[in-house]
Amino acid sequence: MSPVTGVPGATPKYTKKDFESDQDVRWCPGCGDYAILSVVQKMMPDLGIPREDIVFISGIGCSSRFPYYMNTYGFHTIHGRAPAIATGLKVARPELKIFVITGDGDGLSIGGNHLLHVLRRNVDVTILLFNNRIYGLTKGQYSPTSELGKVTKSTPAGSADRPVSPCAFALATGATFVARTVDRNVGHMEETLKRAAAHKGAAFVEILQNCNVYNDMAWGVLYERESKVLHELRLEHGKPLVWGPPDDRRGLVLEGVKPKVVQVKDVPKSSLWVHDETDGGTALVLAQLWAPDYPIPVGVLANKAGETTYEEILIQQEQAAVSERGPGDIAKLLMSGDTWKIG
Repeated sequence: MSPVTGVPGATPKYTKKDFESDQDVRWCPGCGDYAILSVVQKMMPDLGIPREDIVFISGIGCSSRFPYYMNTYGFHTIHGRAPAIATGLKVARPELKIFVITGDGDGLSIGGNHLLHVLRRNVDVTILLFNNRIYGLTKGQYSPTSELGKVTKSTPAGSADRPVSPCAFALATGATFVARTVDRNVGHMEETLKRAAAHKGAAFVEILQNCNVYNDMAWGVLYERESKVLHELRLEHGKPLVWGPPDDRRGLVLEGVKPKVVQVKDVPKSSLWVHDETDGGTALVLAQLWAPDYPIPVGVLANKAGETTYEEILIQQEQAAVSERGPGDIAKLLMSGDTWKIG
């Protein structure tokens, strides 16, 4: 198997079709997963990485069928454990490019513990979390991101749970790259996923994704043209946080650590909050903003480059041990200490 090069042009000139598998795609017609799959397949050739060096690892859920549809290596693992499998593979084969595909249920419920640790360790994997605010595969139960009071088959009187913000969760655990995008904006999604894939370290992307069968228009505020322009805040590093129609531009200012919505025309430009991807603290504030009181930020919230990865530390430790003690001898190790002969 050839090593990862990461250099465009150093591998065969792939097209999107080269990354389409021969498996029938078995999602419900109209599911947002189709758009995500198409964008991922489209961006793969731009990574400049041989197909045999790319691995997609998933857990359980609608999103977790993803590895079947990618003409790369892959694992369809068990519920919530994709981050653990990905960590093991990255440690054993650090030259591979690994993507983890998960959902709001798989990643934040049974898999919350595993997701936490892969992020805090800064394992060099790219994690795509499809968030449709529902359990789709098991027919419409509420999930960890479902809104308070959500009526479902498992919460007929309305959910009593407060929803978790996936991006806030990722930032709080120390993820070095955190972003949010939307399934219906394929251009923005492609740009965001390319940046995540290029990041060295744990990259986390929340993709707001529609389940038209069990939770249709969960993200209607970002789908409907009229509401989208009033609420979608596109994040750009070094640019003021402003949004809205040309005749009603709004912006954010910080009063201490609390954001406040203002009319852009009513305040000096210098007072507007300027987005800084390197500031994890303000990114955490941004991750928790939501309509109708605030805009909904989409784009890269945090990007902390240059951090040492988990597997780099382990490799350094291994090399130090070999340098100090010499290469290991597994047969000698097994025969050391107390042994017994069975007659």
